[in-house]
Amino acid sequence: MGGVIPGASTFAGPIDSLFMIVLVITGAAFILVEGVLLYFLIRYRRRDGGKAEFTSGNRRIELTWTIIPGIMLIGLALYQYNTWLFTKVYLPDASEALTVGVISHQFEWQATYPGQDGKLDTQDDVTAPFNVLHFPVNKPVIIRLSSEDVIHSFFVPALRVKQDALPGRNVWLWFEGTQSGSFELACAELCGLGHYRMRGQVTLEPQADFDAWLADIAARGQ
Repeated sequence: MGGVIPGASTFAGPIDSLFMIVLVITGAAFILVEGVLLYFLIRYRRRDGGKAEFTSGNRRIELTWTIIPGIMLIGLALYQYNTWLFTKVYLPDASEALTVGVISHQFEWQATYPGQDGKLDTQDDVTAPFNVLHFPVNKPVIIRLSSEDVIHSFFVPALRVKQDALPGRNVWLWFEGTQSGSFELACAELCGLGHYRMRGQVTLEPQADFDAWLADIAARGQ
């Protein structure tokens, strides 16, 4: 993939800002450290007649290059805290969200939607075809993610969502789409010989279109 993938969820802004700040800070640190290294390589390169000097160290310099990186790392940790809570910890109110079960296995994804009663794991659940997932835009979506065999990873770059699926365990994640379109779903965990083809399509669409699609899938399953 070339270039930056446009964001299609409410996560895109905070996560992209966090990545940019980390890139700028670590990039500046890299340039500074490598610049100092090149300076010392040139300034103190071997010369004929030169004599090596012994030094036991400089406490002020050692404290400086320990404290400054420490402050930078603590600052980044504090800055990313709210983003982490927003995207990973606090799930939206289930009464206002669509809850979908997504099961991963070698080498496909399958989504199960609640039927008329609005609840998963009941007789009117609607199971979508393999590797086809639809969600409404401008509405929180809660994913109950699980795996039937090995560790997989639910990765939708456009939504800025990436979460491992663990065998024998339900893992919860959520997002809210902000624009209609079709986006790639990939497994980001090496899960076997067929890992390369474990790809699906996520479609974000208006609520009316989503309802029509779900009704059509339900009718086909009857």
